[in-house]
Amino acid sequence: MAGVNKVILIGNLGKDPELRYTPGGQPVCTFSLATTERRTDKTGQKKETTEWHNIVFFGKTAELVNQYLKKGRSCYIEGKITTRSWDDRDGNKKYKTEIIGNTVQFLGGPAGAAGSSASNATAPDAVAAPEPDFDQSSPVEPGPAAAGASDDLPF
Repeated sequence: MAGVNKVILIGNLGKDPELRYTPGGQPVCTFSLATTERRTDKTGQKKETTEWHNIVFFGKTAELVNQYLKKGRSCYIEGKITTRSWDDRDGNKKYKTEIIGNTVQFLGGPAGAAGSSASNATAPDAVAAPEPDFDQSSPVEPGPAAAGASDDLPF
């Protein structure tokens, strides 16, 4: 039986997107997305849990995401979950779980955000990413600044 690997997220960007290029010139855009679940526990206390997701877009969609999304902006994302591994400079095996996006919809920015209504007016409503034409099993390796980024979340 075939499996299904589909992720749907609605959340806010934790930092501005970062656009880089593969050695072959393919655009790659990465950013963190926060999803927050609010609930009331058995004692009536309101609880809030935030999960952080590493998002990756390729191609023209990567360039559009980089152009229109900024820290704090809301968006809807569809994609698939992947985990990649690499050896760091000390030879330790590192793992990173990411959402490889294939569709993004730009939603309204946070209340009072500068330029959020202007971005909504010019940004496309939804963008579907074509399948990348290169091997995704070895996406762009994190640079020196990004290597420790998952350990240094901006809370």
